[in-house]
Amino acid sequence: MSNTDRVDKELFRDEHYLGKPADSEDKIINRRIALLYKYPGFFDKSKDCIEIGCGSGTTITRVAKEFRNCLGIDIFDYSSQFNQEKLRWNAANCNFRVVNLEKESLPERFQRIISFEVIEHFLNEDTVSKYFGLLEPGGIAAISVPNKWWIFETHGARLPLLPWNRVPFFSWLPRPLHERWANARIYTKGRIKKLLEKHGFEIEACAYVTAPMDVLKEGKLKRYLTSTIFKNDTTSLPILSTSIFVVAKKPVS
Repeated sequence: MSNTDRVDKELFRDEHYLGKPADSEDKIINRRIALLYKYPGFFDKSKDCIEIGCGSGTTITRVAKEFRNCLGIDIFDYSSQFNQEKLRWNAANCNFRVVNLEKESLPERFQRIISFEVIEHFLNEDTVSKYFGLLEPGGIAAISVPNKWWIFETHGARLPLLPWNRVPFFSWLPRPLHERWANARIYTKGRIKKLLEKHGFEIEACAYVTAPMDVLKEGKLKRYLTSTIFKNDTTSLPILSTSIFVVAKKPVS
């Protein structure tokens, strides 16, 4: 077992660290969907789509109308919340299934994959090989992972003597130190691109997603920041970004 594997198993031994789904009202949901629309050809009503780590379905149910059929999978049973979102968005072609992708395989194949803020929670990040296997040749995956260069640790950390887990610049520490205490992995553009290419993907696009500021309370400060510094969906400045958005393709041959 490598040092990295050992750290990973220690990090993710508790379900608490598997993450919390974004709420339906979070700005990050709108931002991610806007980026999907900006990629030509991702939406196609003749294609089937799977969302890996769909949570309560706040993304897949909203874009289900753009596909033939959709499936949302998650390690936890969010079926009740998912069905509420399904009714809310009239997503009759969208279904939910409890699946642990690290331990299970699916018989279906899809032309599109959505997976936002999921890879960092896998015991082994090489589970992304399952993404490649789920796609038909020519299929496209839209993936996001937390950005190392954001000021705050987006998933928090178990820091000694520090009860507040959003310590500024903690994410900037060297990888071995960060992964000793972090609740989830964190990525640079180079690291996520290298991981996806390792498993056969071709990178089509990669961008820094501007921080949505969802953690701030509603008020004048939040309205000011989201209408100025954090207005656009993407940014060229890594320090203003909470996550990295990648579009990757499975080669036809």
